[in-house]
This record gives sequence, C-alpha cells and structure tokens, in this order.
Amino acid sequence: MSTPTLREQKKQQTRQVISDAATSLFVERGFDRVTIADVAAAAGVAKMTVTNYFPRKEDLVLDLSEGFVSGPARVVAAALAEGGNPVAALREDYLAAVEQRNPVIGFAPAPFARMLMDSAVLVARLREFHEQREAALAAVLAADWPAGDVTPEAVAAQWGGALRVLFGRLVERVLSGADVDAVAEAHAAEARRVFDLLPKPPLPSPAT
Repeated sequence: MSTPTLREQKKQQTRQVISDAATSLFVERGFDRVTIADVAAAAGVAKMTVTNYFPRKEDLVLDLSEGFVSGPARVVAAALAEGGNPVAALREDYLAAVEQRNPVIGFAPAPFARMLMDSAVLVARLREFHEQREAALAAVLAADWPAGDVTPEAVAAQWGGALRVLFGRLVERVLSGADVDAVAEAHAAEARRVFDLLPKPPLPSPAT
C-alpha cells in the first residue's frame, strides 16, 4: 500500500476535523438544530469546504455508509466465489464486527446513538441504507440465477431483514447505557440465534 501524499494527508485531516466538529455539535444540540454553517464555523473552514467533503448533512453523521451498504454483499460474493456457505460467511463477518465493537453495525457512544435515533431525517436515511444493502445482496445473488427469478430478492430480504433486526437490537442495547463489553456479549449470543434462523446449507444451483 502506497504512503499517502502530504496533500492526501491534509485532506484526511481536514475531513476528520469537520467530522469531529459536526459530531460534537450534533450530540450537544441535536442533529436537526445544527446547520452546515454551524459546522463550518466550529471546524474553522468555509461552508463549501464542508459540502465538498460531505455533500449531504446526513453524511456528517453516517459517514460509514459505504461499508454498511456494500460490506455484506462483498462477504457473500467472496464466499460464493470460493464455493463456500454465504450464510456462514455473513455470520463469521458479523461476529468479528461485534468482537471489534465496529460502529458500522451499530456500536457507538450512547449520546451519539440517541442523537441518531432522535432525528427523523437520520432514521429515514438509515432506512434507505438498509434497503440499499438488501438490493446489493440481491444483485450479488442474481448472478447465479436466471434473469427475473425471484429467489435472489427473496433470499436477500431474509438476510437483509436479519441484519436490520440486529442493528436495531444493538442500538437499543447501546441506549440502555450498559457496559460495552456486556452489550457485546449479549449481542453476540443473540446474533448467533438470528443467523441460525437463516436458510442453510448454501443456496442450491438453479440447475438442481
């Protein structure tokens, strides 16, 4: 991996400064009460600089959306390419994320999670991400099925639904104020039960 140039490092630093300033303001005042101008002033940059890095205000909060939307599809694609069980791969990847306390699956400080769930705009944006994640899963599965077959969409809905339920349950636990290790332990046990409900073994070939 190449070392970032000074210009790239500067851009990363600026992005982080903006993100940190925005998070602090959103947690303190609530997402809906903070403007882009407020964020720019707190970060010491121009409004245009903020929107260059974060085109939508919601992006200042949900800046891990790419991993949220595309991550499971990449895991499934890799498992299928190797002839593995995509459900087992999803399960392993998810439990690793729990072990890492990964914010992509919902780990966050309670004040941040409360700010997120208190905003109708952010909740709606999260709903869009859930739908996009399901569509990405369906697109990966569709490569192995005849055009127009309902199977990829149906299976993706099951897998996406499981991930949606787990996200909601984790946010609830975070908001309870429980110790993060206790949250992770309880959530890992629940995640195992959820993944056990998903169809196994791996999807059959359309030819069978």
